[in-house]
Amino acid sequence: MNERLHEGAQVEVYPHSRSEDCAPGKGGPDEVRLRFVADAHLGGLARLLRMAGFDTLYDSGFQDDEIVLLSGAGERIVLTRDTDLLKRRDVELGCHVRSLKPDQQLGELARRFPLTRQARPFSRCLVCNVELVAVARQAVEKQVPPGVWARHRRFKSCPSCGRVYWGGTHWERMRLRLGALIEIDDLAHEGC
Repeated sequence: MNERLHEGAQVEVYPHSRSEDCAPGKGGPDEVRLRFVADAHLGGLARLLRMAGFDTLYDSGFQDDEIVLLSGAGERIVLTRDTDLLKRRDVELGCHVRSLKPDQQLGELARRFPLTRQARPFSRCLVCNVELVAVARQAVEKQVPPGVWARHRRFKSCPSCGRVYWGGTHWERMRLRLGALIEIDDLAHEGC
């Protein structure tokens, strides 16, 4: 770039060797699946990204050195509000999140990365980040309230923590919230 930046300009910087892999809008079968690691200030965003189906590491106790290691080892994009973290030489992929509220943060990321195209809503545990698996209804009878078991036929479970998920009223609210934030029109097929 050979011109001065003006006030309010937005600049996105990608390492030369990875620029085509992580630049917004790249499509096709070879598109790199987005993976993230979020710093301690972005717990709400991490939960929304997991809800949308993105592999997102988060722990409020992560120190900067640990975030850098996790990002490098897993080719993850560092999400942070801390510009000093992004200035570290060993951070290859990073994104400064400007918004303060999780819904706005997710919208901000959706404008920078192909979230809409890559979303796989309700495919990850919101707590553990592990991919959910479909489970037989009979297998979860003792784990869910009797009314839930009577009304629902399809369930998913986290193989790590054992949490059980189903497409109830809370799921419907999450579906509408996600659809509005990352412009996904039809999430109905992604339910439990």
